[in-house]
Amino acid sequence: MPPIEPPLSFNPAGIELDRRQGLTRQLYQALRQRVLDGRLVSGTRLPASRDLAAALSISRNSVVRAYDQLYAEGFIEGRVGDGTYVAQLPQTPTAGKKLSTKVSTGFSTGLSPGLSTNWLDLPVISSAEVIHSGPLTRMENNHLALPPSGPPRAFRVGVPAFDLFPFEIWAKLNAAFWRKPDLQQLCYGDPAGEERLRGLIAAYLRSSRGLQCTAEQIVITSGAQQAISLCAQLLVEPGDGVAIENPGYRAAGHAFAVAGGRLHGVSVDSEGIDCRALNALDSCRLAYVTPSHQYPTGVVMSLARRLELLAWAQRTGGWIVEDDYDGEYRYSGAPLAPLAALDRSGRVLYVGTFGKVAFPALRLGYLVLPTALVEGFARRRAVDVRHSEVSTQAVMAEFMAAGHFQRHVRRMRRAALSRRNVLLAGWPVDIPGVGSLPAVAAGLHLTVSVDSVARERQLIEQAAAADVEINGLSSYWLPDSSTPPDQRAGLVLGFAAVPEAQISLALSRLAQAWG
Repeated sequence: MPPIEPPLSFNPAGIELDRRQGLTRQLYQALRQRVLDGRLVSGTRLPASRDLAAALSISRNSVVRAYDQLYAEGFIEGRVGDGTYVAQLPQTPTAGKKLSTKVSTGFSTGLSPGLSTNWLDLPVISSAEVIHSGPLTRMENNHLALPPSGPPRAFRVGVPAFDLFPFEIWAKLNAAFWRKPDLQQLCYGDPAGEERLRGLIAAYLRSSRGLQCTAEQIVITSGAQQAISLCAQLLVEPGDGVAIENPGYRAAGHAFAVAGGRLHGVSVDSEGIDCRALNALDSCRLAYVTPSHQYPTGVVMSLARRLELLAWAQRTGGWIVEDDYDGEYRYSGAPLAPLAALDRSGRVLYVGTFGKVAFPALRLGYLVLPTALVEGFARRRAVDVRHSEVSTQAVMAEFMAAGHFQRHVRRMRRAALSRRNVLLAGWPVDIPGVGSLPAVAAGLHLTVSVDSVARERQLIEQAAAADVEINGLSSYWLPDSSTPPDQRAGLVLGFAAVPEAQISLALSRLAQAWG
C-alpha cells in the first residue's frame, strides 16, 4: 500500500493587505483569487484562523469573516476535527487557466460579439403566434401572466418592504432636482443612462458584490424585465436554442420566445441548473439563470456548478444572462459574489434592479455588459425609448452618493430577515400533503413542497378565500416539462411585502382555512 500523502499546506507569504481599507474583503479576495488561478489547489489545508491572523498581523475576527464568506461561496470546506481545506472543484476545460475576478473588458482576438443582426427585420410577433410556433415555445394560457396589482398583502411574491422606503428623503432630493435643474440634463440623454448613476452603480457593485466593472460597462434600463428583453432581442435569432431554468421565471422565457428562441427547460437540483443536461443540448445559444437565489425554488448555485456553467459558455461560445434580482438579501455573511465576477471570457451579462430594494414602480434596472456589447445594446434601447427618464436617474444618483441607498439596503435586509422569522415561526404545522418549510438563507420568498397539483390548487383556493395570496409552484414550469405533474406542485410565498403583524394575522387565517 503506497504511503498516504500529507495534505498540501498554505503559505501566506505574498498576501499583502492595505490597512487603510477593509482587511476582511482584501483577505477574502486574495484567497479566492488563489483558488481560482490554481495557486491553492483542491485539498490544500488552510491555517487555523488564529495562526493566519498572527502571520498577517491582523485580528482573528477579520480572518474568521473572510473564511465564513469563502465557506458560503463554496471555495473552502471544513473537515470535522481536521481543519479547513480548499474545496474539491470540478475539472473543467478551463482548469489550469487563470480565472480573473474581473468582468472581461473585451473579447479575445477574432471572437465576434455575435449580436443578432435580424432584429430590425423581425415582424411584430403576437403572443398567439409565439404559442403556436412550436412545442418548445408555447406559453401557458396564451399570454404572459402579469404581476398582481393593488396594495401588497401576505404572501405576495417579488415585493420588498417598500413601506420602509425613505420617501421623505426621496421627495427632498426630487424637489431639489426640479427646483433648479441643469438645462443640459433636460435635453436628450445618453441611451446607456446617466453617467453619474452608472459610475455609482459600478462602485456599489465593486464594493458590495465583488464585481469588478466600470461605468462604461453599464446600461440603465426600465427595470430588470427590459434588461432581459434587450438580451433576447440582441443575442437570440429565430430558431436559436435558449436554456431556461425549469421551474423558472416565466416572463424571461416569454421574452426569449418572442425573440424567436426555442425554449429548453433545464431542470434545477440542489446545486442549481443541471449542467449535464445543458451540455447535452444542441445549438443552444444562451442560458438564463438566477444563481444567487433561484426563482422560484430558492436554491443557491454552488461554486462547482458556476464553474461548469462558465465552462459551457466558453466551450460553445454561448451567452449567460445572470438575473441577480434579489442578491442583496442574504441573511448570514455578506451577499455572494455574482457569477459575472468569475467570468474570464466575456460571456456573462449581469442583470440588476433597484425594484427589489426600493419599490417596483420605480422601474429602474441595469445591465453590466462586456465592453464590446455596450454600444449595440445602447443603440437598440434608443430605438425603443431613446433614454430613461432623467430625473429618476439623477435622484437615484444623489440618493446613492449621499449614502442613503447603502443604509436603506441594510435596513431592508434586517426587515426581510425579521419578516422571514415571523413566517417560519408561525407557519401552520401538520398540514396534510404539505412538506416541511425549507431553510431560508437568502432572498424574499420561500417554496414548500406539496404532494400533488390537486392539493396545491385546493390549498391556494382556500387561502384566497381567507384573503391570503399564495402562488402555486406548478405554474412556474414549462408546459412540456418531462417532470411528472405531481412532482411540480408546491407553494411559493413571499415574506417581505407586509409588516410582521400582517404576516401573523395572515398565518392565523391560513390555520383556520386549512383546518
